[in-house]
Amino acid sequence: MKHSIKVSGNQATVFLNDKIYVSDAALLRVDLLELIDQGITELRIDLSKLTYIDSSGLGTLVSINKRTKEKKGRLILIGAQGLPMELIKRTRLDKVFLLLNN
Repeated sequence: MKHSIKVSGNQATVFLNDKIYVSDAALLRVDLLELIDQGITELRIDLSKLTYIDSSGLGTLVSINKRTKEKKGRLILIGAQGLPMELIKRTRLDKVFLLLNN
């Protein structure tokens, strides 16, 4: 997995590419927690170029969603499609996350 981050004020957009597996999820979690600790209150995660996410990746998104809410912020998932969107729906996380189509 490759990812890049664009920060603007108290908002950050994280662009995810390719696939997220266990080792990727751990690294992503560290980066996202660091952003939240730096005062980012709106975290947007662009999934439009993500082709696969495993359960550890979904778990990372759930824990980051919880952390942003604790800090009075929000997590927004953008552009989920294909298998990642199917897994989000299958696990009923579409009821938990704020999802935008782009």
